[in-house]
Amino acid sequence: MGLTPADDPRADDPYGATREDPDGAPREDPRGDTAEAATDEALRALAEPRRRAILRLVAHDELAAGEIAAAFDVTRSAVSQHLTVLRTAGLLSERRVGTRRLYRARPEGLAGLRAFLEDMWSSSLDVARRLAEADRGISDDSQSAAG
Repeated sequence: MGLTPADDPRADDPYGATREDPDGAPREDPRGDTAEAATDEALRALAEPRRRAILRLVAHDELAAGEIAAAFDVTRSAVSQHLTVLRTAGLLSERRVGTRRLYRARPEGLAGLRAFLEDMWSSSLDVARRLAEADRGISDDSQSAAG
């Protein structure tokens, strides 16, 4: 059974399904920053809503590929491709038991993304603090002039 454009997980993913070298190692970012490349890969993987839903399914329980596929109204092949993207991005671990493939979320796969977001949040808080202090300074000056 072939994939329809709606089933193809790469249809909404202009970056393709993999950012790995042929040996499975993460590719280094052209700027030389492997950690940043991993964060970029995690962001690309999480940009697709179905992949986020898959990650939620396996956040606390290890599930077989068939169990994951049963939760979605797309082909097993499409789900398999989504699992590959998530695994390649370091967000899922895969364990084989006989012919079954079991998947579980890898929280450490989100570490780079978490650090990026914490840095952005911290920067935003600093800007908000400076704006509030500047506004307060203007209010204090205007109150002194009125008094």
